[in-house]
Amino acid sequence: MARSVRFVVVFIATVLAMAGCATLHPDFESPTVSVSAIRPLASESIMPRFEIDLHIINPNRSPLKLQGIAYSLSLEKYKILTGVANDLPIIDGYGEGDVTLTAATNLLSSIRFFADLVNTHKDAIAYVLEAKLDLGGLQPALRIHEEGEIDLTEATR
Repeated sequence: MARSVRFVVVFIATVLAMAGCATLHPDFESPTVSVSAIRPLASESIMPRFEIDLHIINPNRSPLKLQGIAYSLSLEKYKILTGVANDLPIIDGYGEGDVTLTAATNLLSSIRFFADLVNTHKDAIAYVLEAKLDLGGLQPALRIHEEGEIDLTEATR
C-alpha cells in the first residue's frame, strides 16, 4: 500500500515538473509594451483617473493569453499612475493588440512632481513604465521596463 502511494506521489510530481518545464520556452522573447494614449476620465473623487491605451506586440509564435496586468508610470522618479486589469484580450502569435486600462493618480506624488517641475527648469522629463503581465498557469510573469525622456523643448515649438 505504501509503495503504491509513493508511486502515485512520484508520478504526479514528475508530471507536474514536466508540465512546468514545457511552459518555459528558452526562445521566448518579451513582448513590447508602449503607451499609445492617455485620456482623463470624469471623476467624482479628489483623485483624478485616466484611461491608458497600451499597445502590445507579441514577437513569439505562441499567443499571449494574458490573465492580468499590473502597471505603473513614473515621471522624474515620482510614481504618478498605477493600476491593474484582468479583462484582457489574447494577443495572437506574431501579432499585436491594444489594451485600454483605467489608472488612478497618486495625488501626493503628483503634487510633489509638479512642485519639483515648477521649482527646477528642465528641458526633459524622465519617465519609467513598468508592467507585469501574468500569462497564467505555470508560466512566470513577464516584467516589462521601458524608460526614456519626454523632450519639453520639442513640445513647446
